[in-house]
Amino acid sequence: MHVKGLKNAKIAVGHDDLTVPYGGGEKIFVAIAEIFPQADVFTSMATREWLARLPGRKVITTFMQKIPFKRRLQKALFPLYPLAFESLDFSDYDLVVSSSSRFAHGVITKPQTVHVCYMNSPGRMFWEPRNYFSDNPTLGKLLSPVLSYLRLWDRVTAQRVDYFIANSKNIARRIKRCYGREATVVYPFVDLEKFKPITGDRGEGVGDYYLVVTRLAPWKRVEIAIEAANRLKLHLKVVGGGPSLGKLKKLAGPTVEVLGSVGDEELSKLYQGCIALIMTQEEDFGITSLEVQACGRPVIAYGAGGALETVVSGETGELFSPQSSEALTHVLEWFDSKRYSSEGCRANAQRFSKERFQKEFLGELERALRSKH
Repeated sequence: MHVKGLKNAKIAVGHDDLTVPYGGGEKIFVAIAEIFPQADVFTSMATREWLARLPGRKVITTFMQKIPFKRRLQKALFPLYPLAFESLDFSDYDLVVSSSSRFAHGVITKPQTVHVCYMNSPGRMFWEPRNYFSDNPTLGKLLSPVLSYLRLWDRVTAQRVDYFIANSKNIARRIKRCYGREATVVYPFVDLEKFKPITGDRGEGVGDYYLVVTRLAPWKRVEIAIEAANRLKLHLKVVGGGPSLGKLKKLAGPTVEVLGSVGDEELSKLYQGCIALIMTQEEDFGITSLEVQACGRPVIAYGAGGALETVVSGETGELFSPQSSEALTHVLEWFDSKRYSSEGCRANAQRFSKERFQKEFLGELERALRSKH
């Protein structure tokens, strides 16, 4: 199959599962699917809401689709994913594109079928179990045999993929470490229409608070920001849901608000009004860093992972290290948001547009097709 033959090719695009709200990985999948409006969609399981988002598409699911309460039981079902994806039949397809953070790249294709994987990250659950199960190490130990099997399955499965595209240099290095495979990089995108600076004079409408926006899971280390805000008596707003919500609420002092989840409109206002976004975690890429910069505000991030590729230190924010409340406190003591121009933050975010993502992705796909044939 050559590049021009894409128009007449039978194509399938897929994602691990279409059950969770519209997160970063799901936005990437939808953007890839938009490139191929004629393509079928495959996934392990999908909710009614997701199926409604894919009108006119043939959606191929696995036996996991028939499991009741699948959204609630999703984590408990993880040992079934390898079997589920390997059971799918792609014998009639010319091109398979998987968007994967765990399992979707595990599909089996014919030798003449081209399989391109956009990898958000090798599965943290089985490659980084100590961090993933840090809130419940006993469970991690109990699952150790299953996790060992999944690591082996994942490494073997990765050899079936013809061409890897990573969402960052950070993930490209992880693909090399976990799979022994090379990957090119196409950065994710930020919604530049949804996230915009406050109109008017610079600084107008900026509030008195720092902001954290993330899933509240133990490995995200949000307690670092809360401890620093408690120590310096700084106003901090924490946005997000997750298993650590209750614990973080108890840790919050009088100047810290743990808001839970908020809607897109409220989130945009919180971004626009904050002194800076604080990122305490090592992200694979970290789209929230770009969302706040698109709103013209700077970032204070733990200096590891994707933040090294999205934050321009001294221009659109600052990096702190090590990953501790003491290191963050040191930065917050001298941080002055007036040193970072709203225009500069916005310009940095504009490098990560959706149009750029789709153009670069298609370019890498064409390279993959030429190299296979």
